[in-house]
Amino acid sequence: MKQAYRSKFAFVLGWVWVAFVALNVWDLIARYNGKPSLVALAVLGVLTALVFLIALRPVTLFTEDALVGRNPLRTAVLPWAAIDEVTVSHSINVRHGDGQVLRLWTPVSTARERAKAQRRAAAPVRRRGRPQTEPVLSKAEQAAQEAFAGKTHADWVGEQIVDRAESARRRTQEAAPVRIRWAYDSLAVIAVAVALLVAAIVID
Repeated sequence: MKQAYRSKFAFVLGWVWVAFVALNVWDLIARYNGKPSLVALAVLGVLTALVFLIALRPVTLFTEDALVGRNPLRTAVLPWAAIDEVTVSHSINVRHGDGQVLRLWTPVSTARERAKAQRRAAAPVRRRGRPQTEPVLSKAEQAAQEAFAGKTHADWVGEQIVDRAESARRRTQEAAPVRIRWAYDSLAVIAVAVALLVAAIVID
């Protein structure tokens, strides 16, 4: 079973942009008037390529056998047993092999989110049986608040990666080779954007 971690806001915004572009492309084709239409198509193509690379493609996937990191231009597949160390700063950095580091694009930890997590950690957890001026938390809510105290979503995902890597090593699972390949979908999107840009410049 796969688990996917990505920026939901960026992902939704990206598909809203795609829908907007589709409507505009249909309108530009239906009312084609030469050079201005080509320039508009080129601009939409370049912007859509950027949206795809930054908002739609990046995702961190957990599979049964490996951690899959899809970045804008590459896809890395790291078997759990091949992971040596995980650190979290602004991004999740996974060390593997001979000192190589995979930087995951999602989820990220912003300064605002980390400050919020630190405030949450400093705030006392409200317990049952005490005078309350706010709603009392259930046991499950208290446990969740304690588990996430001082942590961002990126910290939590980083811990899940460490747990899975340690579990794979405990099972004496042999580390399969790390696979890193170019993202052909990204290269295709970039090629289309470049072709539209060239056409807008060359065609009168």
